[in-house]
Amino acid sequence: MNIGGILTAILAGLFMGTMGVFSRKTGIDAEVITFFRLLFGAGFLTILMTLTGRIRLLFRWPSWSVLINGLMLAGFIIFYVQAMYLTTMANAIMIVYLAPLAASIYAHFFLGEKLNFMSVVLICSALFGFAMMMEFKIDFSSGSNHALGIGYATIALCCYATFILINRTINPTIHVYTRTFYQLLTGALCMIPFFITDFPVITGTNWLWLAGAGFFPGFLGILFAVIALEKLPAATFGTLAYFEPICVVILGWMIFAEKLNSLQLTGCLFIISSGVVKGYLTAHAGSVEGHQDLTRTPPLKTNS
Repeated sequence: MNIGGILTAILAGLFMGTMGVFSRKTGIDAEVITFFRLLFGAGFLTILMTLTGRIRLLFRWPSWSVLINGLMLAGFIIFYVQAMYLTTMANAIMIVYLAPLAASIYAHFFLGEKLNFMSVVLICSALFGFAMMMEFKIDFSSGSNHALGIGYATIALCCYATFILINRTINPTIHVYTRTFYQLLTGALCMIPFFITDFPVITGTNWLWLAGAGFFPGFLGILFAVIALEKLPAATFGTLAYFEPICVVILGWMIFAEKLNSLQLTGCLFIISSGVVKGYLTAHAGSVEGHQDLTRTPPLKTNS
């Protein structure tokens, strides 16, 4: 039964969704806060491994695929941010969140993770709910930088989908702590060129917010995502990933008094319902398989 994988996927989405709060509270450039999110995330993971006696996991070669995925993590974040600078936020989000669907389709054809009819329905239902949350606003108005913004969002989509797929195919003998640490560290190092010549002044209060960004969306969000991707098919993770925008919307309503209309609330219900049903079906399938294994009659022994 994949209850653990389902819960970690949901938690990953919820913790990743807190990034907007820390970004707004600090007011620091996206490149800088992303750097500290990933760097402090790696630091918190190092503390965890030290306290649990697993620091030796850092001294293992993580494999090139893990390092490449760190690049994908950095690429996803930076191209997503650049897309929001050049086109509308709605456009950027709507394009980037096609990534779980794209990853599921790729896994269906090339990784043997076959999509059944119900999986397709639930993924599409979650995607439709997300579109409702964004009020179906896709702005294709003209503008000198509009096409470039769409292009950046498409690259971010590819990076996010690749991040999902590589984590599904990384050698399982590489411990989840090892792969998470090196993905976080590689992603952080990739951010340095974007702000090295113009590093901002950071106040004491902002250091606390940056530490929070490193702990919640950095350490916990990325770690739970990597753990979930080790346990769940791309289609299941892709459906549950839409809990992240729900968290963003709810936190915006609770903390920043951003109003939710009936269409957005209905979209939230679509996503939650799709995630609950998909989680139940995944857990039930795992339970049935386990029950079949336990009740299978062993072969009779014969005397030779």
